[in-house]
Amino acid sequence: MVQTQRLVRGDGRVQPTTDHPITAPRSALNTRPHDLIVVAQLMHQTRTLRDVPGTGDVEGNYTVSKIRVLRPLVEMDGDEMTRVIWARIKDQLILPYLDIELEYYDLSVSHRDETDDKVTVDAANATLKHGVAVKCATITPNDDRVREFGLKKQWPSPNGTIRAIMDGTVFRKPITLRNIPAAVKSWKKPITIARHAFGDIYRDQEMVIDRPGTVELTFRPADGSAAVSQVVNEFKGSSPTGISMAMFNTDTSIRSFAKSCFTYAIAERCSIWFNAKDTISKKYHARFRDIFAEEAASRAAEITAAGITYSYYLIDDAVAQVMKHEGGHLWACMNYDGDVLSDMVAAGFGSLGLMTSVLVNPDGKYEYEAAHGTVTRHFRRHQRGEETSTNSVASIFAWSGAIGQRGQLDASADVVAFARAIERAVIETIEGGTMTKDLLALTTTEHPRGVDTWAFMDAVASHLKASL
Repeated sequence: MVQTQRLVRGDGRVQPTTDHPITAPRSALNTRPHDLIVVAQLMHQTRTLRDVPGTGDVEGNYTVSKIRVLRPLVEMDGDEMTRVIWARIKDQLILPYLDIELEYYDLSVSHRDETDDKVTVDAANATLKHGVAVKCATITPNDDRVREFGLKKQWPSPNGTIRAIMDGTVFRKPITLRNIPAAVKSWKKPITIARHAFGDIYRDQEMVIDRPGTVELTFRPADGSAAVSQVVNEFKGSSPTGISMAMFNTDTSIRSFAKSCFTYAIAERCSIWFNAKDTISKKYHARFRDIFAEEAASRAAEITAAGITYSYYLIDDAVAQVMKHEGGHLWACMNYDGDVLSDMVAAGFGSLGLMTSVLVNPDGKYEYEAAHGTVTRHFRRHQRGEETSTNSVASIFAWSGAIGQRGQLDASADVVAFARAIERAVIETIEGGTMTKDLLALTTTEHPRGVDTWAFMDAVASHLKASL
């Protein structure tokens, strides 16, 4: 008897697997590509009955009791070392325990190129449809990557595309461990970064100025009234060349960001900070400041009832204050600030490998991902057959976060409990002294055991099996 798991391919591609052969049921042969269903064998041929939850006999017959997930989860696959780890997480920690329908989208840079990035748009829309997604780290190609993969062009960041379609806010929160103390001694509680995930420099237009001339910023009203122009700079004299940039944001996006931040802070009962530089940017940054102030005023009763506060800071003051603060608050940031400060907070609490990340839109749609990149350096070693010790914690927590949220939206307590069990298994593994080598220099454990990528995941799997 072979236990099987149904996997739905949202983009019509057969999902690659690491060790399992794939067979298609006869009924799938007559379906459209978008509805393709395949059956993936869950069990490695070398695995024993002890590796599988359930019961069995010496004949090799066994039964597996799985937790049923009521509605689909959107899965977005990625690139390089995180893609390799992604498949192992799914095979070892997820599929043996859950009866789950995964709507799969291959967001590898090569497939995005093949589809002219349509697959990214499809994945984002699927998330809006189903409500919850989990995403692997992906490559945003530069010139070197275009040459490496033979791409048609430098495709935009898939994260940026998904954020724009979902109109979401990114919340990043460190995973705290008793034996990985914060580098900033005053930090006693996790600091959650809320990043406005739309516009600004990530949707800018840039220009290289190669001769003397004038750069202007012009607005042409749709009603046909007179255009408004401002001179940005005159390139002349001893400085006839240079660069210029224009960027934008919308009141709608800023307000939805503010609403998401206050909703999160009130629900989590954590005070909220917002920072900008309105003393210099008296219109652009000031617009953010004013909209946040309006939202704080409109929800003053909820803020008071939650026992929290709202504070506005100049960004330089906020950075200085946070180094002396105990943490435990939500730090709302504009797009670029959130990009930078989330990495600072992650490093301050240990590592980007110990950081959760979730994109939330105003309608309560969620996309979970790791807060780090594709770990190219380790992937090169993996390709050469060399040992790696890649931290998989953030990727595992992306899966557990998405599964837990799916369970909450479906009112499935057993699904939520399973997600929390995965997280406890990871924490128990590290606090018990077994960890990837990047954490060795950070831990207070006296004799930690630094292991390779797969030994760490095996240890987590053992803790998970024991807990269930």
